[in-house]
Amino acid sequence: MRVLGVDPGLTRCGVGVVDGRAGRSLAMVHVEVLRTPADADLGDRLLALADGLEAAVRTHRPDVVVVERVFAQQNLRTVTGTAQASGLAIVAARRHSVPVRLHTPSEVKAAITGSGKADKAQVTAMVTRLLRLDVSPRPADAADALALAICQIWRGSAMARRDSAVALARVGSAGRAAAGAASVPATTIGVRR
Repeated sequence: MRVLGVDPGLTRCGVGVVDGRAGRSLAMVHVEVLRTPADADLGDRLLALADGLEAAVRTHRPDVVVVERVFAQQNLRTVTGTAQASGLAIVAARRHSVPVRLHTPSEVKAAITGSGKADKAQVTAMVTRLLRLDVSPRPADAADALALAICQIWRGSAMARRDSAVALARVGSAGRAAAGAASVPATTIGVRR
């Protein structure tokens, strides 16, 4: 499975591509940080990010794109830029019919380090070790993008199986309910004499 992870941000947007399967070795395919100057026009910044994300999806042809789920922060300006970059990543994936998954920062930290409260240094150290890299990915946005991809490889397949089982159970329940209603004689349904 090839996963493209996106650590969204307006000034720095991490993009990491990892190949692997749960229980197997992982391999880094690509990592980069898309940058836009803080003093540039917002439209130009968004266009540059959109082009970079589109190119990453087109070039690496991932099986899934995983984006860090935006969560409320105290700095409204930061969360707005993060949300805008997240939307661009989702659009780039969907333009190429690639499914999108979202993970919270604590889910990623727990998957990578075993603790949902790990700091950036711990995440970077584990990403470096798991991908058998000689040099740690820098800045942290690059390591975070790779961590997102690893999290999806490890947890995503289990989550997909769970979602499929839930969907099948819903279909099965609806089918059993319909079959049960069909087996009741019509004269006894809601008719009082």
